[in-house]
Amino acid sequence: MTVADLHLHTTVSDGVLTLDELPAAAERAGVEAVAVTDHDRYHPGLDEPVQRIEGVTVIRGIELRVDAGDQRVDLLGYGLRETGALAAECDRIQRDRQSRGRRMVERVEAETGAELDVEIAPGLGRPDIARAVEESDAPYDYGGAFDELIGNDRPCYVSRDVPTVEEAVPLLREACAVVGLAHPFRYDDPAAALALVTDHDLDAVERFYPYGHDPDLGPLDELFTDEELLWTGGSDAHDRTLGVAGPAGDDWAQIRAALGIDEQAG
Repeated sequence: MTVADLHLHTTVSDGVLTLDELPAAAERAGVEAVAVTDHDRYHPGLDEPVQRIEGVTVIRGIELRVDAGDQRVDLLGYGLRETGALAAECDRIQRDRQSRGRRMVERVEAETGAELDVEIAPGLGRPDIARAVEESDAPYDYGGAFDELIGNDRPCYVSRDVPTVEEAVPLLREACAVVGLAHPFRYDDPAAALALVTDHDLDAVERFYPYGHDPDLGPLDELFTDEELLWTGGSDAHDRTLGVAGPAGDDWAQIRAALGIDEQAG
């Protein structure tokens, strides 16, 4: 049974949950802990690496998109303490996100003739644009916006300027207690993504994830025999539904220990 959801997004990036709504969402899901891992940005409403909010353990984290050469992957940082270097890189990425978002909105409006109601602000992501498409006069729902307009290689897609994995890992290592690889079986080349765990001495891999299919977890088990890794996981929620995936039992106990979460504090 999932007891922690260690991958979710709020309105600080491209989710719909606010920090005020988070405890109730966690209670509905039956999870005791959550990690707020907004895209390329850490939540300004959280001022500690780990804190209690209305009975829920909330871990300050981040999900950072990086260039790994042949593909782009996502890294997750947990137990984040702000550093000047990470703050500067997040600011740079957010400026690029806004520029990229503006260009995508312009392309969608030119392609569809519809006007999108979307704020060009820090944290802007494609889900925000897809929701705006669905709510507009354009003939696409949320999924259709990705499939036909803003998905990779679609006519309105614009790429982002992201740090290399070599640049990003030291930034996260300095700021975060745990650094791991997100959803390895979402990438075009999972084996190459998993190789980054060893090559860059990462602490964790996101094992528990709602892929929508049952991936072969054998490569993870093989990796675990050679490395001392934490198995993290979460729903990757951009909506208000938490607890779809995540660690439990010994996996959660090991993560707690790595983050210094006191057993008595929850």
